[in-house]
Amino acid sequence: MPRRGAQASKPPRDDTPISSSEAARLFEELAKLPAIVLAVSGGPDSTALMWLMSQWLRRRKTAPRLTAVTIDHGLRKESRAEALAVKKLAAALGIAHTTLRWSGKKPSRGLPAAAREARYALLADAARKSGASCILTAHTRDDQVETFMMRLSRGSGLAGLASMSRYAFRDDLVIVRPLLNVPKARLIATLVRAKIGFADDPTNRDTTFTRPRWRQLLPQLAEEGIDPRNIERLVLRLARANAALDAVVARAEHARVQHDGKRQTLDAEAFLSFPAEIRVRLLQRAIDRAGHEGPAELGKVETLLDELVGALSRRPVNAFRRTLAGALVGVSRGKLSIEPAPPRRTQRTGP
Repeated sequence: MPRRGAQASKPPRDDTPISSSEAARLFEELAKLPAIVLAVSGGPDSTALMWLMSQWLRRRKTAPRLTAVTIDHGLRKESRAEALAVKKLAAALGIAHTTLRWSGKKPSRGLPAAAREARYALLADAARKSGASCILTAHTRDDQVETFMMRLSRGSGLAGLASMSRYAFRDDLVIVRPLLNVPKARLIATLVRAKIGFADDPTNRDTTFTRPRWRQLLPQLAEEGIDPRNIERLVLRLARANAALDAVVARAEHARVQHDGKRQTLDAEAFLSFPAEIRVRLLQRAIDRAGHEGPAELGKVETLLDELVGALSRRPVNAFRRTLAGALVGVSRGKLSIEPAPPRRTQRTGP
């Protein structure tokens, strides 16, 4: 307990380099892992993460095997030179390094999302080949704030507004974001103090993409109090509320939903007794589990739920059958059922 009258310690300034003791706290949970893959693009965030990890590893008697991986998306002429610069720095720091390239045709639309998916797929392959179960990325508080604003502008639900978490899972791998609460400015200050250079990607300022446009707007929002610290606080509270709701839904699902192979059933009256948010989440979980067309969009689940509740509220209950995301949602004899939908019929063309 703090002494009576003692003042709470202030958070570090956003332009203060990260100390070795701070780095030790950031990476402490990783110490017992056998191997780690570190995603390093050559920009300031990932370069600082690699530098901080190298210093942390040097101070430990036992440490994970660290492999730095650079993904060359082949989208800019400078990318090859940037990958070589990362390789050179990694060698100087005593870290194994490999460069993987995103080959094949690039989409004309949705390029950032496609590049992100390709990046994680390549990182996952590298992790499995190196015997690592963990991938480290250098997402910062700045990335978190931008993600929140982008999702807010799209009308995301609570789970979306909770934004990124420290941990994410992809197949059999865990993605860890140890710098998620660290401002980018502190990472740049860390590199400046260590006299380490980094790449400057001009696409980070290209306002034809959504994220750079929000990056430019944020200073204006900060003047009205919508600053990174307040957004970070809000995201943490939203994440806490989202986790609590997920726990309630999990208990409701365990108690009420019956599983018969791929078919899930639930008493219709019990379903109607839940608050609206619980109904949405129960329905979305069941659809995602039964469907074969990817995760269901929240807006479409909400529309289907409105139709479903309307059908269940009428007496007598009319037959109800709808498909969404490859799942068939139906009502029969007082039971709500969700199961895989039959495959779509392909239309024949020609004679």
